[in-house]
Amino acid sequence: MDAGGDRLQKVLAAAGVASRRESEKLILEGRVEVDGQVVSKLGARADRSRQTICVDGEPLRRTNVVYYAVHKPEGVVCTAKDPSGRPRVTDLLPAELGRLFSVGRLDMSSEGLILLTNDGALANQLTHPRHGVKKTYEVKVAGYLDPTVLTKLKKGVHLAEGFARVVHVRIKSRRKNATLLEMVLDEGRNREIRRLLARVGHRVQRLTRVAVGSIRLGEMPVGSARRLSAEEVKKLRADVQPAERKPRQHQRAGATRQAAPVQRTRKQTPSSRKRTARPSPKGDRR
Repeated sequence: MDAGGDRLQKVLAAAGVASRRESEKLILEGRVEVDGQVVSKLGARADRSRQTICVDGEPLRRTNVVYYAVHKPEGVVCTAKDPSGRPRVTDLLPAELGRLFSVGRLDMSSEGLILLTNDGALANQLTHPRHGVKKTYEVKVAGYLDPTVLTKLKKGVHLAEGFARVVHVRIKSRRKNATLLEMVLDEGRNREIRRLLARVGHRVQRLTRVAVGSIRLGEMPVGSARRLSAEEVKKLRADVQPAERKPRQHQRAGATRQAAPVQRTRKQTPSSRKRTARPSPKGDRR
């Protein structure tokens, strides 16, 4: 293996073989070779420019990375393979583009913007919570939402897998028996918006994703697709740049708290000096 290369799953993802997680599965299944040697453990590194990497016996081919925006309709799934034969979002793109995979997912009952690409590295960055890429949704919910409900969503509620909250939420309009919301999330748990609203007592009637980072759905017709421009891809990469880490307040406070006891131990209270200087009288059994 090449100690100076990238992790093998990252190389596979960048080559468009699969997402990074799926590439890890390929490695663990022993389906990947580097310079003729099977790699079946994670952690191996490789340099695609100097080494021959094969998946299922086929060498990686140089492919041009592509990026597409699709307006996913309701009733379409985002999985790469569907045993039930339901329509897939990848079916909305020309077959000659080759294998593309969706960046994150929208459930079958939702519609809106979904990005597809063969750039596994960027796809992983766009979906990983640590990068905080914001996704914006328009959500029509049943009933009247008062400000206390919005406050609960901002503060967060408990879901089965942990605590969850929205980055931003506002009321766009009200209708006879429904409210239209704009909601922003920076992570993508399964059916998160529907479960968040259910926890505060409101059922989702319609859910549309209108933006991923700086890419917006705009006026794209339902079921249509368009290729992202070089400028849009550049903006997407800027969206995933991690923010600078700032010193944690509790760490700075902790350092101050640690120094304080050192100063106190150098002084003795008057009562302690008296106890040290004056021995107890004989026969005292306190």
